[in-house]
Amino acid sequence: MDFKQIQELVKMVNKSNISELSIEQDKFKITIKQKDNEQPVYTVPAVAAPVYQPIPQAAPATQAAPAAAAEAPKAEAKADNLVTIKSPMIGTFYRSPGPDKPSFVNVGDDVTSGKVVCIIEAMKLFNEIESEVSGKIVKVLVDDASPVEYDQPLFLVEP
Repeated sequence: MDFKQIQELVKMVNKSNISELSIEQDKFKITIKQKDNEQPVYTVPAVAAPVYQPIPQAAPATQAAPAAAAEAPKAEAKADNLVTIKSPMIGTFYRSPGPDKPSFVNVGDDVTSGKVVCIIEAMKLFNEIESEVSGKIVKVLVDDASPVEYDQPLFLVEP
């Protein structure tokens, strides 16, 4: 049974007072039902889709967890006095105004409140993101030309 034949069956059921129509041919079965508000419901059982199971990777995660746990207290001690510059929108993060231009800021650069630190492209509009704090850039948290989410941390600044 081809698509046009199925469409014709649906049209016929819509125009008639039939509440349900079932057709079986070889390995093909189709059932067309109408709801009470006369909108058809289509059920076409097909060949079962393959079920994909994730490959267990518990061993590497278990080994990485102690190393991450050991580094976390060190990072927290340093991060207490750091201020995060976050993305005010969803878009694509750019560190420079153009591919052949230097970055707005690099690690170790001093920034003042109101200085442009990056550009976020959203819907073909390039929005300059300004620093809200004064201080020194300690870390750039996002790769150039990568997508960012709303409120995603972009830079760490030491005031």
